Amino acid sequence: MASPPAHEIIVVPSVGQAGREELRQQCYDVRIDVFHHEQGFPLDTEIDDLDEEGTHILLRLVPSLRPVGTIRCTKTKEYYKLSRLAVLKEFRQYRFGRALVLSLHDHVRADAKASGSRVSDTVKVIAHSQIPVKEFYGKFGYEPEGEEFDEDGAPHQKMVARLSLSD
Repeated sequence: MASPPAHEIIVVPSVGQAGREELRQQCYDVRIDVFHHEQGFPLDTEIDDLDEEGTHILLRLVPSLRPVGTIRCTKTKEYYKLSRLAVLKEFRQYRFGRALVLSLHDHVRADAKASGSRVSDTVKVIAHSQIPVKEFYGKFGYEPEGEEFDEDGAPHQKMVARLSLSD
């Protein structure tokens, strides 16, 4: 594997903070390129009601600041949800998807610890994985739960991980 190009991973500012809209749009651009143009999902399903409050993480090349990957995290009372993981096709060889998942896990752990509402030493993260990439999530401790289901016209599997909050 070739060495990855120089890059940075940033958490898009929260609602109301400077820079959020521009950086979130860069996340959308990557998602639209991957899910709509490459994979053929309908454009109208790509931006949803979870985008406004979700935490967006962006991977971009430096010094050009070209966006090449993104992932989204949403939080409920019971769990965190990993969604919208996308890396531009020509950059997948550099394991940027792995870097984004690990960044999301770091965010989840920090948020769970800061919230003070944890009731155990683990936090639950779920993902709705497209069937061809189930094994990718398995590398991070995600396990299938339930039956396969259709989401936006493609078969998916609910995958669940329990992240340790112990230092």
